[in-house]
Amino acid sequence: MSKISIADAALKLGVSKEAIHNRIRRGSLESVTEDGVKYVILPQGSSAPSKQTPKRANAKTASQTDARYYKLLEEQNEKLQLKVEKLETETRTLREQKEEMLVAERNKIEQIYKDKDEQLKNILNAISSKFMLNAPDEELIIESQELVEAEIEAEENFSSELVSLKKYLKDENYTEKKAKKIKDRFKKAAKKDSRIITVGKKHYINLAKFDYSDLLL
Repeated sequence: MSKISIADAALKLGVSKEAIHNRIRRGSLESVTEDGVKYVILPQGSSAPSKQTPKRANAKTASQTDARYYKLLEEQNEKLQLKVEKLETETRTLREQKEEMLVAERNKIEQIYKDKDEQLKNILNAISSKFMLNAPDEELIIESQELVEAEIEAEENFSSELVSLKKYLKDENYTEKKAKKIKDRFKKAAKKDSRIITVGKKHYINLAKFDYSDLLL
C-alpha cells in the first residue's frame, strides 16, 4: 500500500482529479485525511493501464489499410495506362486511314484532270487543223463546246462530297471582296492543311467531313 496525494494519484492512474474524488465517494478507492489534507491509499503496483498495445494494434491496422490503398491505386493506374495506350493506337489508326482516304481522293482528282486535259487537247488540235485548212466545221465547234461544258460539269460533280472552293463561294453569295480574301486564305493554307485538296490552281473542300469555319470567317 502507498499513500499519495489526490493529484499524484490522478497522474499515476492516468485520470482526472475529479475522477479520483468520484472513486473515493463510491468507495472504490481508500483515502485518509491528515492535517486537513486528503490522501489516497493505492495498492502496490497500481498504475494507469498501458495504452501501448492498442497503439501498436492501431498502427498495424493503419499500415495494412495503407498497403491495400496503394495496391488499389497501382491497379487503377495500370488500367488507365492500358486505356490510354488503346486510345493512342486507335487514334493513330484513324489518322492513317484519313491520310489514305485523302491520297485516294487526290489521285482520283488528278486522274480526272489528266483525262480531261487529254480530251481538250484533242479537241483543240482538231479545231486548229480545221482552221489551218480554212474550213471551219461549225458542227465540230458545237461538239467541242458541248464536250467542254460536259467536262466542266464532271469536274464539279465527280464526287458527291467534294466541291470546288469557287463554286461554294458562288453558291453562298459571298461578295467579290470577301471571296477574294477567302481564296487567298485557302491558297496560303493549302500546302499544309490536309482538309484542302489542290489540283492545279483549284482548291476543293469536303464539307461532309471537315469544318472550314476557321478559313471562311
